[in-house]
Amino acid sequence: MPTNFTVVPVEDSRTESLQEEADVQSHSQEFYPGDTIPKEDSPFIDRDNDQESYYDGKNMALFEEEMDSNPMVSSLLNKLANYTNLTQGVVEHEEAENEEGAKRKTVKSPQMGTFFGVYLPCLQNILGVILFLRLTWIVGTAGILEAFAIVFMCCSCTMLTAISMSAVATNGVVPAGGSYYMISRSLGPEFGGAVGLCFYLGTTFAGSMYILGTIEIFLTYIVPSVAIFTAEKKEDEAAAMLNNMRVYGTGCLLLMALLVFVGVKYVNKMALVFLSCVVLSIIAIYAGVIKTAFESPHFPICLLGNRILENLDFDKCLKKEVVNNVTVPTKLSTLFCDSPFQEENCDEYFKLNNVTEIKGIPGLLSGVISENLWSSYGPSGMLVEKAGHEYIPAQNTSRDSSLPYVFNDITTVFTLLVGIYFPSVTGIMAGSNRSGDLRDAQRSIPTGTILAIVTTSFIYMSCVLLFGACIEGVVLRDKFGHSVHKNLVIGTLSWPSPWVIVIGSFFSCCGAGLQSLTGAPRLLQAIARDGIVPFLQVFGHGKANGEPTWALLLTAAICEIGILIASLDAVAPILSMFFLMCYLFVNLACAVQTLLRTPNWRPRFKFYHWTLSFLGMSLCLSLMFISSWYYALVAMLIAGCIYKYIEYRGAEKEWGDGIRGLSLNAARYALIRLEEAPPHTKNWRPQLLVLLNLDGELAVKHPRLLSFTTQLKAGRGLTIVSSVLEGTYLSKGAEAKRAEQSIKSAMSAEKTKGFCHAVVSSNLRDGFSHLIQTAGLGGMKHNTVLMAWPGNWKQAEDSQSWRNFIETIRETTAAHQALLVAKNVDSFPTNLERLEGTIDVWWIVHDGGLLMLLPFLFHQHKVWRRCKMRIFTVAQMDDNSIQMKKDLQMFLYHLRLDAEVEVVEMHERDISAFTYEKTLVMEQRSQMLKQMRLSRTEREREAQLIHDRNTKSHAVLTDKANTVPDRVHMTWTKEKLVSERNRQREANMGVRDLFSMKPEWENLNQSNVRRMHTAVELNKALTSKSTEAQLVLLNMPGPPKNKGGDENYMEFLEVLMEGLPCVLLVRGGGREVITIYS
Repeated sequence: MPTNFTVVPVEDSRTESLQEEADVQSHSQEFYPGDTIPKEDSPFIDRDNDQESYYDGKNMALFEEEMDSNPMVSSLLNKLANYTNLTQGVVEHEEAENEEGAKRKTVKSPQMGTFFGVYLPCLQNILGVILFLRLTWIVGTAGILEAFAIVFMCCSCTMLTAISMSAVATNGVVPAGGSYYMISRSLGPEFGGAVGLCFYLGTTFAGSMYILGTIEIFLTYIVPSVAIFTAEKKEDEAAAMLNNMRVYGTGCLLLMALLVFVGVKYVNKMALVFLSCVVLSIIAIYAGVIKTAFESPHFPICLLGNRILENLDFDKCLKKEVVNNVTVPTKLSTLFCDSPFQEENCDEYFKLNNVTEIKGIPGLLSGVISENLWSSYGPSGMLVEKAGHEYIPAQNTSRDSSLPYVFNDITTVFTLLVGIYFPSVTGIMAGSNRSGDLRDAQRSIPTGTILAIVTTSFIYMSCVLLFGACIEGVVLRDKFGHSVHKNLVIGTLSWPSPWVIVIGSFFSCCGAGLQSLTGAPRLLQAIARDGIVPFLQVFGHGKANGEPTWALLLTAAICEIGILIASLDAVAPILSMFFLMCYLFVNLACAVQTLLRTPNWRPRFKFYHWTLSFLGMSLCLSLMFISSWYYALVAMLIAGCIYKYIEYRGAEKEWGDGIRGLSLNAARYALIRLEEAPPHTKNWRPQLLVLLNLDGELAVKHPRLLSFTTQLKAGRGLTIVSSVLEGTYLSKGAEAKRAEQSIKSAMSAEKTKGFCHAVVSSNLRDGFSHLIQTAGLGGMKHNTVLMAWPGNWKQAEDSQSWRNFIETIRETTAAHQALLVAKNVDSFPTNLERLEGTIDVWWIVHDGGLLMLLPFLFHQHKVWRRCKMRIFTVAQMDDNSIQMKKDLQMFLYHLRLDAEVEVVEMHERDISAFTYEKTLVMEQRSQMLKQMRLSRTEREREAQLIHDRNTKSHAVLTDKANTVPDRVHMTWTKEKLVSERNRQREANMGVRDLFSMKPEWENLNQSNVRRMHTAVELNKALTSKSTEAQLVLLNMPGPPKNKGGDENYMEFLEVLMEGLPCVLLVRGGGREVITIYS
């Protein structure tokens, strides 16, 4: 719908005083952290050059603080009006050659219209070598009906591609690079790079094909005498021709490459000449067809029986002639007879059949069209014969290959003809490649390209019908025109002379070859300068004026490969594959963008639909496999390798491509499906939320935790790496971004695949709680929390750290999530280590089977692959340990797990004095911490008083007091401190006075004593069996429901893991995660 704009002038009465005041305010303005976040750069706004033109008036004072980031609409419109889109084409390069110094010349605004900017370039690129050299042969071999089908399929493919290309090209500005730019910005750098390089290879091999066509015309029809290699026998003529093509083709390539290197301005100046040759040749063909309706051209052909003869070494189609009343053999007889005067020495077929001369070009009204409707395929070496003509077969055919018959030089099938013909309809990208030179690209590209395709499609289809209606079928199948005195077959139909077509096609092929050698290096340079393929960086450089010198050298080298193949019929299917793949992805780009309905998809060209794009894509894929299935597979393999290389080694680019949008839609669909039901036990795997701690420099404190994550996940499942910063988001927003970058760097270094997120919260506890509740999305949420054990919790000045740890345990339990706690995580192996030993699993209580699953997952990673799994379980006095072992072995067998099984018997022992001692110390420390919960003022006052008393104390007592933290002095007397230190020393030495200690033991909490006893006994079993293990997995007991016992809980865990190098505490999430069923 039209939109009306009204421009309202606003009077601005600025004064010098206001200007000075504004200047002062601009220097004294206070910036808030939220205002410093960088915004996305605008393509129209040059922020560096607009610092002096900021708006400092009073009419827009409400927005004055945002003027540097959000400019006035008038400024934006001014930028848009002065914006010009320059191509990486030859115009700038030639202007740069004439520049003096570093001063850039002002570029004129583009002025080319639809006709000269799009229509004629497309016409010149589409009409070319195949039309002049192979279309007549295709019509004769495939017949009019099948040839028409070939042309219709190929033209339909390009028409559908042009519709898709018009939609993509008119959805914004398309700089130089044409199809590569459109595909890469629509489907992403991986697809863009892969298809861009395929299009580059196609354009390069097209240059080879045009050069081979040029040399074929030159050596076959213009000056055959300059051939370097000649054949003494007829059988060797093909090999000699191929060698001539290689030598002359290489020389032609060097001359063309030198011309492009010296200056493409000469190529551009000759473009009009080449186009004129094409147009004149087409006109000559139609003029010749019209003339045949009234008078047939005199191009007789000679038939022996039903076989067509090469009309090279004889002038009369007679076996004998009368000269001066004497019958003498003709030159034709000398070719078939060893002795022309003795018929018994002649070839058997020559003796049995008569010689007939017929018109090679019967004419438009001759009715020959009915004979040319059907195909005539055959193997290589098959004789070209006229169907329905009388002949007598011969028994001996051994000499046929050396006689002047016309043979098939290659095996002909329908699919081969499709591959050979398709290059004749390529070239539809010529208009989009010149978008920077067009006055109105969004109108000219669709109109000019589609009109050019309609015109060329009409020419090709009409030529198929006209060639079949005017030319004899055996002449059509004579690829090189040997039967018509070695004339170009299409030239025999032209008017006024065959030389019009010969010269026109020669210059047309020359021009097309030069255009390919000009365009291919610039396409490679555009890909290299995008930086998505690292090994192509060198080809982004060139001469001082930007000419792609290195890219031209590579293009010439690849083009030489095609020339060494030396056969136009062999090169054509190769470049067909690359062009078809390019067109396939143009259609895919349009279809994806249309179906996704992205907000930026607003093409000016409205006559498109996603069904047409899918039809074009399907047709391209079908033509690839119809032409040559093995070439198609090779082309797809090359594109796939380039895609994977860019994915793993290429630079990351965000171009707002459709694949990213497709991924988002697919992810949304998958997440909605996942949310419908929880995963089955067979599909359960740990989806990790890794809670990291950062130091003051925002570096990861325990990077080995990320290594451990990599080894556990092996790139599968969900991994969310998170950290919490204390503060407010307004003040710590930028710091959170830096923290995320630090975490991403650590993840990259440790090869951890997943997502990272740093949140800002008023305190760590709330931050971790929010992450546990909200991390993930939909059905893709974590089910397991991984964190490191707070190793210095006893020495911490603030108890909040280990309290947060315990609260995290409680919250994961409440959320029904599994919990993994790694102790001594800095001693865990790196990803480069290869461990040998055991992974010991201590299965004390069953909490879902996670203990069994984790060693199996570790074993998938190369770090742990050589480690064996051992499972220990604990038997009480009333348990049958032998039966337990058998049952456990059977259980592991059903779980398909290989592990050694051992049952550890724990007898009912009396609680030892060591256990009582550990419990006493624990409770006294707990009491001490409770008494320390005073106000900050009281703690400082009491600390100062104790410090003053301590300075006057005895030296020995002072030394002992200094061995414990300062806060212990706040609540303990010196006498109690000395007695406690003595008790600890005696406990370590194993000397105890049981009778004097027993009164204190009786006051202990018996529940704590029992828990400590369990921890001590289990620790003895652990240290006796698993000290040498590479990793110990152990059930993690839950925290007490009464928060008053949190300090004791930490002590229990510390005693339980004492003396073990690497421990992973495992706490299940309350559901079964492993099953014996299939």
